[in-house]
Amino acid sequence: MKINTGKGTISLITLIAIWSVSAITSLPGLAVSPILGDMNNIFPKASDLEIQMLTSLPSLLIIPFVLVAGRLSTGRDKLPILYTGLAIFTLCGVACLAAKSMTALIIISCILGIGAGMIIPLSTGLVVDYFTGNSRVRQLGYSSAINNLTLVGATALTGYVADINWHLSFLVYLLPGVSLLLCLVLRREKPSPEPQQSDQYKQNSINRRHLFVLTLFYFVITYASLVVTFDTAFLFEKYKIRQELAGVSISLFFLAIMLPGLFLNRIIAITRSYTNAICSLLLTLGLILMAVSHTEQMLIAGVILTGLGYGVMQPIIYDKAAIIAPPHLATQALSVVMAANYLAIILCPFIIDIVRKVLHAKSESFPFALNAIIAAIVTIIAVIYRKDFALGLDKSYYTETIKETE
Repeated sequence: MKINTGKGTISLITLIAIWSVSAITSLPGLAVSPILGDMNNIFPKASDLEIQMLTSLPSLLIIPFVLVAGRLSTGRDKLPILYTGLAIFTLCGVACLAAKSMTALIIISCILGIGAGMIIPLSTGLVVDYFTGNSRVRQLGYSSAINNLTLVGATALTGYVADINWHLSFLVYLLPGVSLLLCLVLRREKPSPEPQQSDQYKQNSINRRHLFVLTLFYFVITYASLVVTFDTAFLFEKYKIRQELAGVSISLFFLAIMLPGLFLNRIIAITRSYTNAICSLLLTLGLILMAVSHTEQMLIAGVILTGLGYGVMQPIIYDKAAIIAPPHLATQALSVVMAANYLAIILCPFIIDIVRKVLHAKSESFPFALNAIIAAIVTIIAVIYRKDFALGLDKSYYTETIKETE
Protein backbone atom coordinates (compact mmCIF):
# COMPACT_ATOMS: atom_id res chain seq x y z
CA MET A 1 0.00 0.00 0.00
CA LYS A 2 1.33 3.43 -1.00
CA ILE A 3 0.55 6.68 0.81
CA ASN A 4 0.32 9.97 -1.12
CA THR A 5 2.67 12.60 0.32
CA GLY A 6 1.87 15.53 -1.98
CA LYS A 7 5.24 15.04 -3.69
CA GLY A 8 5.17 11.30 -4.36
CA THR A 9 4.33 8.21 -2.32
CA ILE A 10 5.75 6.27 0.62
CA SER A 11 5.04 2.80 1.96
CA LEU A 12 2.63 2.16 4.81
CA ILE A 13 5.44 0.90 7.09
CA THR A 14 7.29 4.22 6.62
CA LEU A 15 4.15 6.12 7.60
CA ILE A 16 3.71 3.89 10.68
CA ALA A 17 7.33 4.59 11.65
CA ILE A 18 6.71 8.34 11.41
CA TRP A 19 3.49 7.99 13.44
CA SER A 20 5.32 5.95 16.08
CA VAL A 21 7.67 8.86 16.80
CA SER A 22 4.67 11.20 17.19
CA ALA A 23 3.11 8.73 19.62
CA ILE A 24 5.91 8.87 22.19
CA THR A 25 6.64 12.60 22.48
CA SER A 26 4.21 13.10 25.39
CA LEU A 27 5.54 10.19 27.46
CA PRO A 28 8.19 12.02 29.58
CA GLY A 29 6.89 12.37 33.13
CA LEU A 30 3.87 10.19 32.39
CA ALA A 31 5.13 7.11 34.27
CA VAL A 32 5.60 9.15 37.43
CA SER A 33 2.16 10.78 37.48
CA PRO A 34 0.15 7.85 38.92
CA ILE A 35 2.65 7.27 41.75
CA LEU A 36 3.35 10.88 42.81
CA GLY A 37 0.90 10.61 45.69
CA ASP A 38 2.70 7.50 46.96
CA MET A 39 6.27 8.78 46.61
CA ASN A 40 6.55 9.70 50.28
CA ASN A 41 5.62 6.11 51.17
CA ILE A 42 7.84 4.52 48.52
CA PHE A 43 10.81 6.68 49.56
CA PRO A 44 10.17 7.82 53.17
CA LYS A 45 13.39 9.88 53.29
CA ALA A 46 12.64 11.78 50.08
CA SER A 47 11.87 15.49 50.50
CA ASP A 48 9.04 17.34 48.75
CA LEU A 49 11.69 19.14 46.70
CA GLU A 50 13.08 15.84 45.41
CA ILE A 51 9.61 14.69 44.40
CA GLN A 52 9.03 17.98 42.57
CA MET A 53 12.41 17.63 40.83
CA LEU A 54 11.35 14.23 39.53
CA THR A 55 8.62 15.92 37.47
CA SER A 56 10.16 19.32 36.67
CA LEU A 57 13.81 18.57 35.82
CA PRO A 58 13.06 16.41 32.73
CA SER A 59 10.95 19.22 31.24
CA LEU A 60 13.69 21.74 32.01
CA LEU A 61 16.21 19.61 30.12
CA ILE A 62 13.82 18.93 27.25
CA ILE A 63 13.72 22.63 26.31
CA PRO A 64 17.45 23.16 25.56
CA PHE A 65 17.79 19.79 23.84
CA VAL A 66 14.75 20.46 21.64
CA LEU A 67 16.60 23.56 20.45
CA VAL A 68 19.92 21.69 20.15
CA ALA A 69 18.30 18.92 18.07
CA GLY A 70 16.67 21.52 15.83
CA ARG A 71 20.01 23.20 15.29
CA LEU A 72 21.89 19.94 14.69
CA SER A 73 19.33 18.85 12.10
CA THR A 74 20.17 21.81 9.84
CA GLY A 75 21.77 20.64 6.62
CA ARG A 76 22.50 17.10 7.78
CA ASP A 77 20.90 13.68 8.12
CA LYS A 78 18.36 13.74 10.96
CA LEU A 79 18.21 9.98 11.46
CA PRO A 80 21.36 9.61 13.63
CA ILE A 81 19.93 12.27 15.98
CA LEU A 82 16.58 10.46 16.04
CA TYR A 83 18.16 7.05 16.69
CA THR A 84 20.32 8.47 19.47
CA GLY A 85 17.34 10.11 21.19
CA LEU A 86 15.22 6.96 20.94
CA ALA A 87 18.05 4.80 22.29
CA ILE A 88 18.64 7.14 25.26
CA PHE A 89 14.90 7.21 26.01
CA THR A 90 14.61 3.39 25.88
CA LEU A 91 17.71 2.75 28.01
CA CYS A 92 16.40 5.19 30.62
CA GLY A 93 13.15 3.23 30.69
CA VAL A 94 15.08 0.04 31.40
CA ALA A 95 17.10 1.81 34.10
CA CYS A 96 13.91 3.17 35.75
CA LEU A 97 12.57 -0.38 36.07
CA ALA A 98 15.62 -1.26 38.17
CA ALA A 99 15.98 2.03 40.12
CA LYS A 100 15.91 1.67 43.90
CA SER A 101 16.41 5.23 45.14
CA MET A 102 14.95 8.68 44.58
CA THR A 103 18.38 10.01 43.56
CA ALA A 104 18.70 7.34 40.89
CA LEU A 105 15.24 8.13 39.54
CA ILE A 106 16.01 11.86 39.37
CA ILE A 107 19.29 11.28 37.48
CA ILE A 108 17.69 8.80 35.08
CA SER A 109 14.72 11.13 34.48
CA CYS A 110 17.08 13.98 33.63
CA ILE A 111 18.92 11.83 31.07
CA LEU A 112 15.52 10.74 29.73
CA GLY A 113 14.66 14.43 29.26
CA ILE A 114 17.77 14.80 27.09
CA GLY A 115 16.71 11.86 24.90
CA ALA A 116 13.13 13.12 24.64
CA GLY A 117 14.35 16.60 23.75
CA MET A 118 16.28 15.15 20.80
CA ILE A 119 13.19 13.32 19.53
CA ILE A 120 10.48 15.96 19.92
CA PRO A 121 11.33 18.37 17.05
CA LEU A 122 12.10 15.44 14.74
CA SER A 123 8.65 13.92 15.37
CA THR A 124 7.11 16.83 13.49
CA GLY A 125 10.19 17.39 11.33
CA LEU A 126 9.73 13.94 9.78
CA VAL A 127 6.17 14.83 8.75
CA VAL A 128 7.45 18.06 7.20
CA ASP A 129 10.23 16.21 5.35
CA TYR A 130 8.03 13.48 3.90
CA PHE A 131 4.82 15.45 3.21
CA THR A 132 3.87 18.77 1.65
CA GLY A 133 0.78 20.91 1.04
CA ASN A 134 -2.60 19.56 2.14
CA SER A 135 -1.09 16.12 2.73
CA ARG A 136 1.23 17.69 5.32
CA VAL A 137 -1.63 19.52 7.06
CA ARG A 138 -3.60 16.27 7.20
CA GLN A 139 -0.66 14.28 8.56
CA LEU A 140 0.11 16.92 11.20
CA GLY A 141 -3.49 16.56 12.31
CA TYR A 142 -3.12 12.77 12.46
CA SER A 143 0.19 13.17 14.30
CA SER A 144 -1.47 15.35 16.95
CA ALA A 145 -4.34 12.88 17.24
CA ILE A 146 -1.99 9.90 17.67
CA ASN A 147 0.05 11.78 20.24
CA ASN A 148 -2.97 12.55 22.41
CA LEU A 149 -4.57 9.13 21.96
CA THR A 150 -1.33 7.50 23.10
CA LEU A 151 -1.29 9.85 26.08
CA VAL A 152 -4.78 8.75 27.12
CA GLY A 153 -4.03 5.04 26.66
CA ALA A 154 -0.65 5.20 28.35
CA THR A 155 -2.07 7.15 31.30
CA ALA A 156 -4.72 4.47 31.84
CA LEU A 157 -2.09 1.72 31.58
CA THR A 158 0.37 3.32 34.01
CA GLY A 159 -2.39 3.95 36.53
CA TYR A 160 -3.45 0.30 36.36
CA VAL A 161 0.00 -1.32 36.61
CA ALA A 162 1.10 1.11 39.35
CA ASP A 163 -1.37 -0.63 41.67
CA ILE A 164 0.50 -3.90 41.08
CA ASN A 165 4.06 -2.54 41.47
CA TRP A 166 5.26 1.05 41.17
CA HIS A 167 8.22 -0.03 39.01
CA LEU A 168 5.80 -1.26 36.33
CA SER A 169 4.71 2.31 35.63
CA PHE A 170 7.99 2.76 33.80
CA LEU A 171 7.12 0.08 31.24
CA VAL A 172 5.62 2.89 29.16
CA TYR A 173 9.17 4.24 28.68
CA LEU A 174 10.02 1.14 26.66
CA LEU A 175 7.73 2.23 23.80
CA PRO A 176 10.53 4.28 22.18
CA GLY A 177 12.35 0.97 21.67
CA VAL A 178 9.51 -0.15 19.40
CA SER A 179 9.71 3.17 17.58
CA LEU A 180 13.49 2.74 17.18
CA LEU A 181 13.01 -0.60 15.44
CA LEU A 182 10.30 0.81 13.17
CA CYS A 183 12.38 3.88 12.26
CA LEU A 184 15.15 1.72 10.83
CA VAL A 185 12.99 1.53 7.67
CA LEU A 186 13.47 5.27 7.18
CA ARG A 187 17.00 4.49 6.03
CA ARG A 188 15.57 2.61 3.05
CA GLU A 189 12.93 5.15 2.03
CA LYS A 190 14.18 8.74 2.00
CA PRO A 191 11.78 11.70 1.59
CA SER A 192 11.34 13.14 -1.89
CA PRO A 193 12.66 16.67 -2.45
CA GLU A 194 10.29 19.54 -1.72
CA PRO A 195 8.64 20.79 -4.96
CA GLN A 196 10.17 24.00 -6.29
CA GLN A 197 6.76 25.70 -6.20
CA SER A 198 6.46 25.02 -2.46
CA ASP A 199 5.93 27.99 -0.15
CA GLN A 200 9.08 26.95 1.70
CA TYR A 201 11.22 27.94 -1.29
CA LYS A 202 9.85 31.47 -1.04
CA GLN A 203 11.97 31.80 2.11
CA ASN A 204 15.73 32.33 2.02
CA SER A 205 15.95 31.97 5.78
CA ILE A 206 13.60 31.59 8.76
CA ASN A 207 11.08 34.44 8.87
CA ARG A 208 11.88 35.65 12.38
CA ARG A 209 8.82 37.87 12.75
CA HIS A 210 6.43 35.02 11.92
CA LEU A 211 8.45 32.65 14.11
CA PHE A 212 8.22 35.01 17.09
CA VAL A 213 4.45 35.53 16.70
CA LEU A 214 3.76 31.80 16.20
CA THR A 215 5.88 30.88 19.22
CA LEU A 216 4.20 33.47 21.44
CA PHE A 217 0.75 32.46 20.19
CA TYR A 218 1.49 28.79 20.86
CA PHE A 219 2.85 29.56 24.33
CA VAL A 220 -0.26 31.55 25.29
CA ILE A 221 -2.85 29.02 24.10
CA THR A 222 -0.89 26.13 25.63
CA TYR A 223 -0.57 27.99 28.93
CA ALA A 224 -4.30 28.84 28.89
CA SER A 225 -5.38 25.23 28.25
CA LEU A 226 -2.94 23.61 30.70
CA VAL A 227 -5.01 24.78 33.63
CA VAL A 228 -7.33 21.87 32.82
CA THR A 229 -4.61 19.33 33.62
CA PHE A 230 -3.21 21.20 36.63
CA ASP A 231 -6.34 22.42 38.45
CA THR A 232 -9.35 20.30 37.48
CA ALA A 233 -8.87 17.93 40.43
CA PHE A 234 -9.01 20.86 42.90
CA LEU A 235 -12.19 22.15 41.25
CA PHE A 236 -13.89 18.75 41.52
CA GLU A 237 -12.84 18.51 45.15
CA LYS A 238 -14.31 21.96 45.87
CA TYR A 239 -17.72 20.94 44.52
CA LYS A 240 -17.52 17.51 46.19
CA ILE A 241 -17.59 15.69 42.88
CA ARG A 242 -16.10 12.20 42.80
CA GLN A 243 -12.34 12.47 42.31
CA GLU A 244 -12.24 9.63 39.79
CA LEU A 245 -14.27 11.89 37.50
CA ALA A 246 -11.40 14.39 37.56
CA GLY A 247 -9.18 11.75 35.98
CA VAL A 248 -11.90 10.90 33.46
CA SER A 249 -12.31 14.58 32.55
CA ILE A 250 -8.58 14.98 31.91
CA SER A 251 -8.69 11.92 29.64
CA LEU A 252 -11.64 13.53 27.83
CA PHE A 253 -9.56 16.70 27.49
CA PHE A 254 -6.83 14.84 25.61
CA LEU A 255 -9.43 12.98 23.54
CA ALA A 256 -10.99 16.32 22.62
CA ILE A 257 -7.57 17.60 21.54
CA MET A 258 -7.16 14.44 19.46
CA LEU A 259 -10.50 14.55 17.62
CA PRO A 260 -10.04 17.65 15.41
CA GLY A 261 -6.75 16.28 14.08
CA LEU A 262 -8.69 13.59 12.22
CA PHE A 263 -10.72 16.19 10.31
CA LEU A 264 -8.32 19.12 10.19
CA ASN A 265 -8.51 19.87 6.45
CA ARG A 266 -12.31 19.90 6.49
CA ILE A 267 -12.39 22.17 9.55
CA ILE A 268 -10.03 24.63 7.83
CA ALA A 269 -12.15 24.54 4.65
CA ILE A 270 -15.26 25.48 6.66
CA THR A 271 -13.87 28.08 9.08
CA ARG A 272 -11.26 29.62 6.72
CA SER A 273 -9.70 32.86 8.00
CA TYR A 274 -11.75 32.63 11.21
CA THR A 275 -10.24 29.27 12.21
CA ASN A 276 -8.03 30.58 15.04
CA ALA A 277 -10.68 33.06 16.19
CA ILE A 278 -13.36 30.35 16.45
CA CYS A 279 -11.00 27.90 18.14
CA SER A 280 -9.75 30.45 20.69
CA LEU A 281 -13.42 31.32 21.34
CA LEU A 282 -14.10 27.63 22.08
CA LEU A 283 -11.11 27.69 24.42
CA THR A 284 -12.51 30.79 26.14
CA LEU A 285 -16.02 29.36 26.51
CA GLY A 286 -14.65 26.12 27.90
CA LEU A 287 -12.63 27.92 30.57
CA ILE A 288 -15.59 30.17 31.44
CA LEU A 289 -17.79 27.10 31.93
CA MET A 290 -15.21 25.60 34.26
CA ALA A 291 -14.88 28.87 36.18
CA VAL A 292 -18.62 29.35 36.82
CA SER A 293 -20.14 25.84 36.75
CA HIS A 294 -20.85 23.73 39.81
CA THR A 295 -22.09 20.53 38.17
CA GLU A 296 -20.02 17.69 36.75
CA GLN A 297 -21.87 17.81 33.41
CA MET A 298 -21.06 21.48 32.78
CA LEU A 299 -17.49 21.10 34.01
CA ILE A 300 -16.90 18.20 31.63
CA ALA A 301 -18.49 20.23 28.81
CA GLY A 302 -15.98 22.98 29.59
CA VAL A 303 -13.10 20.48 29.47
CA ILE A 304 -14.21 19.21 26.05
CA LEU A 305 -14.66 22.70 24.55
CA THR A 306 -11.20 23.71 25.77
CA GLY A 307 -9.65 20.60 24.24
CA LEU A 308 -11.44 21.00 20.89
CA GLY A 309 -10.28 24.60 20.51
CA TYR A 310 -6.67 23.78 21.31
CA GLY A 311 -6.70 20.61 19.20
CA VAL A 312 -7.30 22.52 15.97
CA MET A 313 -4.77 25.28 16.55
CA GLN A 314 -1.78 23.14 17.55
CA PRO A 315 -1.15 21.26 14.26
CA ILE A 316 -1.85 24.42 12.21
CA ILE A 317 0.87 26.25 14.16
CA TYR A 318 3.28 23.38 13.42
CA ASP A 319 2.49 23.54 9.71
CA LYS A 320 3.01 27.31 9.62
CA ALA A 321 6.33 26.94 11.43
CA ALA A 322 7.48 24.69 8.58
CA ILE A 323 6.25 27.08 5.89
CA ILE A 324 8.18 30.09 7.24
CA ALA A 325 11.54 28.39 6.64
CA PRO A 326 13.30 26.82 3.65
CA PRO A 327 13.28 23.00 3.73
CA HIS A 328 16.70 22.60 5.36
CA LEU A 329 15.72 24.97 8.23
CA ALA A 330 12.15 23.74 8.79
CA THR A 331 13.00 21.45 11.73
CA GLN A 332 14.99 24.23 13.39
CA ALA A 333 11.99 26.57 13.15
CA LEU A 334 9.76 23.82 14.53
CA SER A 335 12.11 23.25 17.45
CA VAL A 336 11.71 26.87 18.58
CA VAL A 337 7.92 26.69 18.41
CA MET A 338 7.76 23.30 20.14
CA ALA A 339 10.02 24.49 22.97
CA ALA A 340 7.22 26.95 23.85
CA ASN A 341 5.01 23.99 24.79
CA TYR A 342 7.42 22.79 27.47
CA LEU A 343 8.12 26.31 28.67
CA ALA A 344 4.37 26.74 29.20
CA ILE A 345 4.22 23.46 31.14
CA ILE A 346 6.96 24.66 33.49
CA LEU A 347 5.70 28.24 33.94
CA CYS A 348 1.93 27.67 34.12
CA PRO A 349 1.74 26.85 37.88
CA PHE A 350 4.12 29.70 38.74
CA ILE A 351 2.25 32.32 36.69
CA ILE A 352 -1.07 31.38 38.25
CA ASP A 353 0.43 31.31 41.75
CA ILE A 354 2.04 34.75 41.35
CA VAL A 355 -1.16 36.38 40.02
CA ARG A 356 -3.20 34.63 42.71
CA LYS A 357 -0.97 36.10 45.44
CA VAL A 358 -1.00 39.58 43.91
CA LEU A 359 -4.80 39.61 43.69
CA HIS A 360 -5.27 37.67 46.98
CA ALA A 361 -7.50 35.21 45.12
CA LYS A 362 -8.12 31.95 46.97
CA SER A 363 -10.92 30.37 44.95
CA GLU A 364 -10.21 27.13 43.08
CA SER A 365 -12.09 28.70 40.14
CA PHE A 366 -9.62 31.57 39.88
CA PRO A 367 -7.10 29.88 37.51
CA PHE A 368 -9.90 29.12 35.04
CA ALA A 369 -11.29 32.66 35.23
CA LEU A 370 -7.82 34.16 34.77
CA ASN A 371 -7.02 32.00 31.76
CA ALA A 372 -10.49 32.60 30.29
CA ILE A 373 -9.71 36.34 30.27
CA ILE A 374 -6.38 35.67 28.54
CA ALA A 375 -8.08 33.40 25.98
CA ALA A 376 -10.75 36.06 25.37
CA ILE A 377 -8.04 38.63 24.60
CA VAL A 378 -6.45 36.15 22.18
CA THR A 379 -9.86 35.67 20.52
CA ILE A 380 -10.26 39.41 19.94
CA ILE A 381 -6.74 39.65 18.50
CA ALA A 382 -7.40 36.61 16.28
CA VAL A 383 -10.56 38.26 14.90
CA ILE A 384 -8.78 41.55 14.20
CA TYR A 385 -5.80 39.80 12.55
CA ARG A 386 -7.80 36.96 10.99
CA LYS A 387 -6.08 37.50 7.60
CA ASP A 388 -2.61 37.66 9.11
CA PHE A 389 -0.41 34.63 8.37
CA ALA A 390 0.54 33.91 11.99
CA LEU A 391 -2.62 34.85 13.92
CA GLY A 392 -5.20 33.96 11.31
CA LEU A 393 -5.32 32.12 8.01
CA ASP A 394 -4.69 34.07 4.83
CA LYS A 395 -6.49 33.06 1.65
CA SER A 396 -3.45 31.34 0.14
CA TYR A 397 -3.33 28.96 3.11
CA TYR A 398 -6.84 27.52 2.81
CA THR A 399 -7.66 27.88 -0.93
CA GLU A 400 -6.19 24.48 -1.88
CA THR A 401 -7.80 22.87 1.14
CA ILE A 402 -11.22 24.09 0.02
CA LYS A 403 -10.68 22.68 -3.48
CA GLU A 404 -9.65 19.30 -2.07
CA THR A 405 -12.70 18.98 0.20
CA GLU A 406 -15.27 20.05 -2.41
